[in-house]
Amino acid sequence: MFERFTKDARAVVTGAVEHAERGGAQTVDVEHMLLALLDREGSRASFALAALGGGQWLESARLALREARRRGGLSQAEADALAGLGIDVGEIVARVEEVHGVGAMSGDRKDTGWWSGRRSFSREAKDVLERSLRIAVARRDRHIGDEHILLALTSRPGVPAEILADHGATYEAVIRVLGGEAKAG
Repeated sequence: MFERFTKDARAVVTGAVEHAERGGAQTVDVEHMLLALLDREGSRASFALAALGGGQWLESARLALREARRRGGLSQAEADALAGLGIDVGEIVARVEEVHGVGAMSGDRKDTGWWSGRRSFSREAKDVLERSLRIAVARRDRHIGDEHILLALTSRPGVPAEILADHGATYEAVIRVLGGEAKAG
């Protein structure tokens, strides 16, 4: 599959690994992939995000990702649902961080010296890569570009899709900007 990836798509994968390494994460997750996409310039995905106002909200999206990691990966919708049950996720995070330090619920390991080698991709990150292939095939594209990774992130439930949707970058909006039809896979 990776032989069909464009230079920009490969840069997203490499960037996601770098984000995981910088954060001390043991695995590359979908949030790392979104961060890598937000870093891109001059690519089809960056064009699509810019057309949807991305220049104005990219930093806000990065902050939202950091907050979701602090909540242990819970999306804002999940935190709101728990609040409806009387569970204050913000209070839980504050108490855990009071005892264990800021970012304790993020799942990142700060003591990465024990581990060497390649970081593996989480099941969710692998799903995004597989979806990007299915989307490219559905669009009859001969390659898998970073725009397909963006579409795959918007097509599955989770923190990246929620953050992108909150900023107007839904699957349908990205398809409109890129042109053409594709099934979410």
